[in-house]
Amino acid sequence: MNTRREFLQKSGAVTGATMLAGNALAQVAARRPAAVRIGQAAKAGPVPKDWYDRPMRWMQLAFVEDDPGQYDPKFWLDYFRRCHADAACISAGGVVAFYPTKVQFHHRSRFLGNSDPFGEMYKGCRDMGMNVIARVDPHAMHQDLADVHPEVIAVQADGTPRRHWADPSLWVTCALGMYNFHFMLDVIIEIMETYPVDGIFANRWTGSGMCYCKSCQSLFRDYSSHDLPRTTDPQDPVRRQYLLWRESRLFDLWRLWDTEIKKRNEDAAFLANSGGGALSDLDMAEIGLVAPTIFADRQARSGVMPPWSNGKNAKEYAATMGTKAIAGITSVGVEETYRWKDSVQSGDEIRLWLADGVAHNLRPWVVKFNAKPIDKRWMPVVEKFYGWHYRNQKYLRNEKSLAEVAIVYSQQTAAYYGAAQAAGKVENHTLGYYEALVEARIPFDMVHDLLLDDEHVDRYKVLILPNIAALSDRQIKQLTEFVARGGSLVATHETSLYDEWGKRRKDFGLSELFGVSYDGKVDTGVHNSYLNVEKDPREGTYHPLVKGLENATRIINGVNWVHVKTTTAQRYSPLTLVPQYPDLPMEEVYATVPHTDTPGVFVREVGKGRVVYFPFDIDRTFWEVLSNDHGTVLKNAVAWAFKGEQPLTVTGKGMVDVSLWEQQGSVTAHLVNLTNPMMMKGPIRELVPSPPQKVRVRIPKGKSVRGVKFLVSAAVPRSSVLNGAVEVEVPPFELNEAVAIDWA
Repeated sequence: MNTRREFLQKSGAVTGATMLAGNALAQVAARRPAAVRIGQAAKAGPVPKDWYDRPMRWMQLAFVEDDPGQYDPKFWLDYFRRCHADAACISAGGVVAFYPTKVQFHHRSRFLGNSDPFGEMYKGCRDMGMNVIARVDPHAMHQDLADVHPEVIAVQADGTPRRHWADPSLWVTCALGMYNFHFMLDVIIEIMETYPVDGIFANRWTGSGMCYCKSCQSLFRDYSSHDLPRTTDPQDPVRRQYLLWRESRLFDLWRLWDTEIKKRNEDAAFLANSGGGALSDLDMAEIGLVAPTIFADRQARSGVMPPWSNGKNAKEYAATMGTKAIAGITSVGVEETYRWKDSVQSGDEIRLWLADGVAHNLRPWVVKFNAKPIDKRWMPVVEKFYGWHYRNQKYLRNEKSLAEVAIVYSQQTAAYYGAAQAAGKVENHTLGYYEALVEARIPFDMVHDLLLDDEHVDRYKVLILPNIAALSDRQIKQLTEFVARGGSLVATHETSLYDEWGKRRKDFGLSELFGVSYDGKVDTGVHNSYLNVEKDPREGTYHPLVKGLENATRIINGVNWVHVKTTTAQRYSPLTLVPQYPDLPMEEVYATVPHTDTPGVFVREVGKGRVVYFPFDIDRTFWEVLSNDHGTVLKNAVAWAFKGEQPLTVTGKGMVDVSLWEQQGSVTAHLVNLTNPMMMKGPIRELVPSPPQKVRVRIPKGKSVRGVKFLVSAAVPRSSVLNGAVEVEVPPFELNEAVAIDWA
């Protein structure tokens, strides 16, 4: 391998300073909080006018080493044709080369011989007019390269080189050093110069955990003047510097690869397999700036993940990608910890995952690992779904979501407040409120907390902050201004009680909006505590927040409770605290204090807007316990804060995930049937038909209805226009239905 200086001169894409410590902008930025660093310029770029928005249906063929000479390219090309696939991702190189590479130590498949599997699939797809991108995987390498360049192997904290966890004959590579910045760059350049693909898609390119190799030690020391941290505590200043350095380094790599790709094909790009929600390790706002398109890699359900998780994935990416095309990667196999990569899910499970993604604007992408299919049961399932998608793509090429409610998600809260406990302290709050909105059939989007400016949020009437604990002064100001302009907030638990670094404030940043101040204590693990349902003592009526609970008297409390002091008088609280009391022995299970004046919720009119604040973890507890009462309160909070009729209303029995999208000259309301006893534990055994539903779509000003049609059923819709809305009766449906409304 060349020296670092030779490599830098060769690449021409980064400077020596970049290699050592990130570019000058990154060096300055890394000393600022994430909200300041990104928020000044983070707006999703313009919709690309080139190929990135063209493909509607993707197929991915992920070769394994013994595929060359044993797989049938004509079989796959014919299948792609029957599926109306218009783009393909084909494995090219990295761990294994599936073309006759000339890059030294780029491991050719042992079965390659004189063949060129990547090249023949590339040509076949191009002949059908498809876009083609090449997949590379740089996370592991073979022994011959390790013998010559052991310095590019990832090193564990105890100083030992890291063998691959699944295949001990391989070594895990360091993502932040010469392997990616030099060796993989040569591979990428070779692919681009040999096959003018539309982009390079990299899997597992960001590394496989923290690396302590000499290169990482040196680079980080040059950047921060510190040794690599030995703690995962984000409150440790060195750990904080490490997180920012690693992110800056990976974005430098992204830009390097993209620059070199564009030198060979100006219409191509580096297409990273990265991003996601609050738990993502790369800044989604930055990804929204640099990515011309992206592929949401949540391939299937695992454990008790609900089917709507694919739609959630879509919303998280769209929060920063805007209207750029997002494809949703779906595996036909079982996605569990045990990694059964040659498995096949039930057909209905695949259909449901695809349908929920499409309902929330993912373009379907199906991946098959191993080009020698053993179990082909999935193939007619995907072909049929893709055929439906092809026939109706006019109503699936969406221009914008018409939802007017949004859940905010926060990577900085996950990183600096949640840290190692981010799943429980951050993500579970989001999952709880997400489930409540799905059950309530409220169309909604998601918003990234670094994009709270008026351009991104003023289209919404309500923003939901599910324990968004870590907020900067700038973000506090943006939310305050949102309410001043007439927007409403619903917030839970410790929202705004910490700054952007996860350091606890003396008081809530949103104290004035909540009408409370922090009283210095947070109770955790609360047992056997309740909330009384209260009437307005003056009017003798119940607040809309507790609609449906008028005869309940008492509902369960949450598990974690923030002590607050009221700073702005409110006449009464619809919920009041019943403090914890013994749950054993049974003779002592009674409330010694059956009533208090401690509010369980603060419900306020603030100027033109409305604010609801829950000092306890109602959303997280709902996700854990799924108490119907909590779901009712969460739904009612949004309904009261919304002040008007939702753009889409769906009524009927069962569990239905809904969305509403505008296309050129039409709108489409999606209904995905989640009514199934296996919804929270896959795979779906069979689809249970949804009961009849009634859809009501609010007609925008200046529009009139030309026609209404179903996109799944062949039935003729029964529809009417009433009080400024289109009402449609939807008969029972198995998987999904979409109601398309053409404007005159």
